[in-house]
Amino acid sequence: MHTHILFEHPLNEKMRTWLRIEFLIQQLSARLPISDHASALHFFRNIGDLMDVFERGEVRTELLKELERQQRKLQAWMEVPGVDQSRIDSLRQQLKSSGSILMSAPRIGQVLREDRLIGLVRQRLSIPGGCCSFDLPTLHIWLHAPQDQRDAQIQEWIDSLYPLNQALVLILDLIRNSAPFRKQTSLNGFFQDNGDDADLLRLQLALDEQLYPQISGHKSRFAIRFMPLDSENGIVPERLDFELACC
Repeated sequence: MHTHILFEHPLNEKMRTWLRIEFLIQQLSARLPISDHASALHFFRNIGDLMDVFERGEVRTELLKELERQQRKLQAWMEVPGVDQSRIDSLRQQLKSSGSILMSAPRIGQVLREDRLIGLVRQRLSIPGGCCSFDLPTLHIWLHAPQDQRDAQIQEWIDSLYPLNQALVLILDLIRNSAPFRKQTSLNGFFQDNGDDADLLRLQLALDEQLYPQISGHKSRFAIRFMPLDSENGIVPERLDFELACC
């Protein structure tokens, strides 16, 4: 039985941002509950990275535009004979509701930006070892507070990201499911094709090949070069089968 690895590669800037946000939000919950410095620093580092991403672009505007675009795509599907009308209707309602929640929510990351503890830790994260107890006595005290008090505060921070996360999960799910995987073959470790206005490439590769894809390109054209994990002794087969979805 072959184990397959899924690689995803964004074909435009908005998708690059969305995948980074998805990754960082998943990381926030990876080491909960926070009971020591290690789990606290994992959490605060990801919160800091998330705030950096928010500050770089118009995340809310892009998500709202995409919710609209997905609604129009579903509207077009309504005309297709034999399509599950109730499923499409339910998805359209979810997109609409998600758009309303996101539209009326405070500025993305506002709750995090205004929190004093997050601000203090964030300032010290760029300094090597800058979160020691003598550097950050505030964090030291917080880590000695009752666990339920800390849990409640963390939950409040995570809940403040709900309007964004709900929209993002919905959008990424629709995009990922918009195209099936198809078998493709690379010759001498190289493959290229037209992107047909895709946002995302999804590629499945057998783990025992010990290869990884280097992908370059954009929504109209892309190229994939397969590289051996062991750059000294690894071999790239003349013909390599893999599965690819252009979403």
